[in-house]
Amino acid sequence: MKLLIVESPAKCKTIGHYLGDEYHVESSIGHIRDLSIKGKGGFGVDIENNFQPEYVILKDKKEVVEKLKAIASLAEHVYLATDPDREGEAISWHLSEVLNEPSQKVSRIVFNEITKSAILKAIQHDRDIDMNLVHSQESRRILDRIIGFRLSSLLQQKIGSKSAGRVQSVALKLVVDREREIQAFDKKEYWDLTATLKKQLDDNEYILKTKFYGQLDNKIILANEQETDEVISKLQIDDYVVTNIAKKERNKVSRPPFITSTLQQDAGTKFNYNAKKVMRIAQKLYEGVEVAKEMVGLITYMRTDSVRLSDEFVKSAKEFIIDKYGQKYYKGVKKIVKGKNVQDAHEAIRPTDIKRTPDSIKKYLSLEEYKIYSLIYNRAVASLMSDAILEDTKVDIINQGYLFNISGEVTLFDGFKVIYEEANLVDDEEDLTRLPELIVGEKLTFIEVNKEQKFTSPPYRYSEARLIRKMEELGIGRPSTYALTMETLRARSYVVMDKKAFVPTEQGILTTEQLELFFSSIINVKYTAEMENTLDEIAEGKAIWYEELRKFYDVFAPLVENARDHMVKLYPKLTDEFCPECGLPLLIRRGPYGEFTACSGYPHCKYIKKEPKKEPKKLGIVCPICGEGEVVERTSGRGRSKGSIFYACSLFPKCKATFSGIPTGEKCPICNAPMIQVGEIVRCNNEHCKSNENLVKK
Repeated sequence: MKLLIVESPAKCKTIGHYLGDEYHVESSIGHIRDLSIKGKGGFGVDIENNFQPEYVILKDKKEVVEKLKAIASLAEHVYLATDPDREGEAISWHLSEVLNEPSQKVSRIVFNEITKSAILKAIQHDRDIDMNLVHSQESRRILDRIIGFRLSSLLQQKIGSKSAGRVQSVALKLVVDREREIQAFDKKEYWDLTATLKKQLDDNEYILKTKFYGQLDNKIILANEQETDEVISKLQIDDYVVTNIAKKERNKVSRPPFITSTLQQDAGTKFNYNAKKVMRIAQKLYEGVEVAKEMVGLITYMRTDSVRLSDEFVKSAKEFIIDKYGQKYYKGVKKIVKGKNVQDAHEAIRPTDIKRTPDSIKKYLSLEEYKIYSLIYNRAVASLMSDAILEDTKVDIINQGYLFNISGEVTLFDGFKVIYEEANLVDDEEDLTRLPELIVGEKLTFIEVNKEQKFTSPPYRYSEARLIRKMEELGIGRPSTYALTMETLRARSYVVMDKKAFVPTEQGILTTEQLELFFSSIINVKYTAEMENTLDEIAEGKAIWYEELRKFYDVFAPLVENARDHMVKLYPKLTDEFCPECGLPLLIRRGPYGEFTACSGYPHCKYIKKEPKKEPKKLGIVCPICGEGEVVERTSGRGRSKGSIFYACSLFPKCKATFSGIPTGEKCPICNAPMIQVGEIVRCNNEHCKSNENLVKK
């Protein structure tokens, strides 16, 4: 009997089915060991002895370890098949250490997809554990332990913040810096002027909304209503003449197949899924789904920064594309310049079998799984398809020397767009319309002129998708860290979500301010990105792990001591009130859910002052669920969504209706749930309703 150990129990059934009775497949259920909390600072690291770590078996893994040791002792060979990344390499090393079997009996195997051919090929090419990868993971863990323990303890004692970290604190700084830009933004007034015109062509009537540009050789910004009215007063309703028509063909190239960050961004933009949810669904698709009574891994490993595709997949995809769409739709692998921070350890995220089209296996998947699988499948196939060919048209229209224009777009050849339409992360990008045939010199029929006051807009706040994209651009974190970082910012109450965007809380801003004041040399974008590069060099054997940790620690330790001496201590704050139970002064403390007032005699006196309950804001809208209560605006008081606004029935708990936006009084035509207004969007309150796939702009 041969033993094969994976990380996740969900993989055991799938892999066991492929390998048969000769193999016994077991799971470590993730990590089995971690750093102890002994030694200087509780780091579990001997700082004076080249940062040698001390590991302990996790309490909840002792039974797992004993079981694996018992089976391994009976096996003729042990294959360590943990995930194909640094974390997985480290778990394999920890397993080899605790199993304590002869080295020739234990080997490491790596596969990027859970298919029979991939697993058998991996077994044929087993290898020793790569200690460079292990040391890279160890260095990351030690760094995070030292920074986390020292900074978190300091911030808890001084300002009541819950934690700090090498990546999370830089991500928080990005959010806070963006909020500062927004607050400092000086908005300026301007006016939009549009002329709505009509073109009659046979029995068809085309409505053209043209935008004011200025004069032929001079763009004019209308700064106020007086200037706008002055232009309108000079226009003649029967004198809108087409003066120029410019057409230009352009090729639109498909994007590469998904990596971790781009999958999170695309799914976030298209489906409003957060990064954690995307990774949970992708993990299930990778580990295996039951298809026609067989467990099948549907996608390749979903934690990757490489856009590379295997030759086997490219070959099968080529046959599929040509067979289904025709030869002209196939282009092949496009040349892509490898980014400086890309590890390229394994393939892009793609389907394991090109023949498993989304529609062919839809009945075996949940709606969420189907959406993510379709996204991955279509993007991978589209990346090998021909460019779309578009024709852009720009029409200039003159009236009394003033220039109006309108732009349109026509698809001459759909190419990759026949299967995949890219998500748009730029919220103000306008859709181009299809224009009728126009002739230079012809007059268009006037319908109306509209003017609208506007103001320049500050930068957008970071949504999850935008923040992940920014972190990726700057080289902060790695594919496996993005989702966890997003969750940590929320869990620590450093941010709240407003219209799917991060808004820093007072505590988040305070945390960033103090870190900038005392740790600006290491908690910044440049240092964090350079540290990621250093970890890459350790993984490649180009740097010695403990020497790099020493360089970091010699800079970090004095900063902590300086901050401990000079950072202002905000908590607890002494009040002028006294405890009604024991007479000692009351203090303002900071807990998991914000500030609270309690007795200074704790733990002998456990008095906590009850704050007056804030009345919810009434909106004057009858609850669409019970028809009796009134919709009120509430603020979440705890948990990861603390501080965020939501809407609910005033008769809670009798009526437990909640709404993500303000009810409009209308019913969804598909599921009959209430329609709600969220910003400028009107949608169904049921987030899973198909009507939300085509949101209506108001």
